[in-house]
Amino acid sequence: MSAGRPARGGGAPGSLERRLGPVALVLYGLGTTVGAGIYALTGEVARVAGAWAFASFALAALLAGASAASFAALSARFPRAAAEAVFVREAFARPRLATAVGLAMVGTASLSAATVGNAFVGYLGEIVAVPRAPALVALVAALAGLAAWGVRESVAAASIVTVVEVAGLALVVAAAAPEAIARAGAPGAFDLAALPAGAGGVFAGAFLAFYAFLGFEDMVNVAEEVRDAPRVVPRAIAATLAATLAIYAAVALCAVLVVPPAELAASEAPLALVLEQSGGDPRWLGAIGVVAMLNGALIQIIMASRVLFGLARDGEIPAVFGRVARRTRTPVVATGAVAVAVATLALAFPLARLAEATSLVTLAVFAVVDAAAIRLRAGREPGDPLRIPRALPWIGLVSSAGFLVARLVLAV
Repeated sequence: MSAGRPARGGGAPGSLERRLGPVALVLYGLGTTVGAGIYALTGEVARVAGAWAFASFALAALLAGASAASFAALSARFPRAAAEAVFVREAFARPRLATAVGLAMVGTASLSAATVGNAFVGYLGEIVAVPRAPALVALVAALAGLAAWGVRESVAAASIVTVVEVAGLALVVAAAAPEAIARAGAPGAFDLAALPAGAGGVFAGAFLAFYAFLGFEDMVNVAEEVRDAPRVVPRAIAATLAATLAIYAAVALCAVLVVPPAELAASEAPLALVLEQSGGDPRWLGAIGVVAMLNGALIQIIMASRVLFGLARDGEIPAVFGRVARRTRTPVVATGAVAVAVATLALAFPLARLAEATSLVTLAVFAVVDAAAIRLRAGREPGDPLRIPRALPWIGLVSSAGFLVARLVLAV
């Protein structure tokens, strides 16, 4: 490997290769956004929002979409790896803050992948006896190897799993739709007064559902590997959020009409329960959920390695992390470093609390990026590739900060 020799596909020596188009990028985004969380969150949102769970998901999408607009406008202006760090550095001229934000993104991605690795090995242990530590190391090594193979190859693998995952959710909707349609017209089916908190239950559900939309932020960090990134990345972010909302709303609506919300909330596998009561076989749904978790871990490793690459390229961390393999055009040293971090976290720490910290740090980064968009007037300057309403970054900042404070209060 070398950072100083030309590589296939053209481009400057040591640079990444632009091999991703809009379809691949949207599938990449869906792979991390439509994760295994929907399998558990459906019951939790239904518990507080009842038949209006679909409205909770819609409200959560609007709130997440405000921050997504900030990410989209800034990525159109600065389509680079380690995007969040670039945004902060350009907005506030604080290199140390920018580095801290970039490393925070690497940390959250590593924690997320480690959490998934532990969950997968635990699930595997229920099927076949495997020693935990070697299984974890082998799993992380395999995912890192796939990430280092090439961005087109690794994203293609993730895309195939994403299609399978979305198809599984579509089958749940298809199986439940006839009964859901029949029950939708029943008197009181959508009676807000029947909810314990009334309309407030919809807002409480949105608080829970908000976390189901996290993941679109990963897309900005592969911008240097996207063709026509200033135009494609913002459109792909919008398409990813729209598709995610359509999937979540359809699943939630069918679920609460087929199975009483209280039963959904009490079930450890709410969508499997929906499928079973709709006459389908729920056994394969668990397998899809587990594979979806691995998909999310792969995408987190890809994203984190690009952040390290960008930080190294910009001189904020040692240059070795910016080395690009001559043949694959991937940041192999950065990928290896992320794999070591993921394996270490998975083996050394109980990750329940660390997983909570992941969402807190992500919300903090959202707030900082929204503030950067406000400071830079992103999306409102004449030369910006993407124009967005002035209010969206402010809505994103208030929403992210509000969710962060609420999460901290709940944690305490």
